Amino acid sequence: MGVQPQPLRVLLIGNGGREHAIAWKLSQSPLVESIIAVPGNGGTATCSKTTNNTSVSAEDFPALLDLARKNNINFVVPGPEAPLVAGAVDFFEDAGIRCFGPSKAAAYMEGSKTFSKDFMKKHKIPTAAYENFSDYEKARQYLDTVQHDVVIKASGLAAGKGVIIPATKEEAHDALKGIMQNKEFGSAGDEVVIEEFLTGDELSILTFSDGYTIKSLPPAQDHKRIGEGDTGLNTGGMGCYAPTNIATPELVAQIDRDIIQPTIDGMRKDEIPFKGVLFTGLMITSSGPKVLEYNDHARLFEGPSR
Repeated sequence: MGVQPQPLRVLLIGNGGREHAIAWKLSQSPLVESIIAVPGNGGTATCSKTTNNTSVSAEDFPALLDLARKNNINFVVPGPEAPLVAGAVDFFEDAGIRCFGPSKAAAYMEGSKTFSKDFMKKHKIPTAAYENFSDYEKARQYLDTVQHDVVIKASGLAAGKGVIIPATKEEAHDALKGIMQNKEFGSAGDEVVIEEFLTGDELSILTFSDGYTIKSLPPAQDHKRIGEGDTGLNTGGMGCYAPTNIATPELVAQIDRDIIQPTIDGMRKDEIPFKGVLFTGLMITSSGPKVLEYNDHARLFEGPSR
């Protein structure tokens, strides 16, 4: 007889729709004995095997570790990007508890858009033309020199909202000033990316990886801008659908071959191997698919930004 796998007692960090989906699916696994969602929500509370715990903060790693040890937790799943960028995986694995998700170094791919854009340039991954700035005056001057339409992105985490798609040069200058000088997105706007505005259909792809191999889920299309007719400010995402007609088998194979596998290979070569679920936001342009941004873990509800 083979050795029976140890039942999983899971600590699930987060309170969003994604955590409900994760709890719902984990509850169906015969390998999972119990789940504690911190803080959880009304959805996670309805999942079998799952209980919510609001006695500790999802941001307080030492308190979470204490809770985990008291409940014999042997597997941690951080849902949101913030704990991943803050090093949740490193913290719990250093304490001897297995974790699903990227390390702090790998999660920086989402934590800094300037870092991810430079990574794409280094590894020849198709993306929009861009420049990074931490100096407002230099960014302002650059904006005056470009002839193409632009997108202005706060480099740090801004809950999916730190992206401005200006319709005019005046709006672009207003956005730049709001992000860098008025700190509308706080420290997330200490650096900005000014990049070429791409047109086409957006696709979002979630890919499982062990740091070497990849397995992508069916691509989805999502709704980002707040107004009717794809107008107004970007949001963190207001719903998505899959499958989508534009994601032909040939296109999916091209994306895996030319974008996602080179991304995983590049991160490993740069000694920041990615393990977990990588979200790749893409624009399918007339010259082929190009990366808009990467996100960590299962950001089903917080998709790409043009």
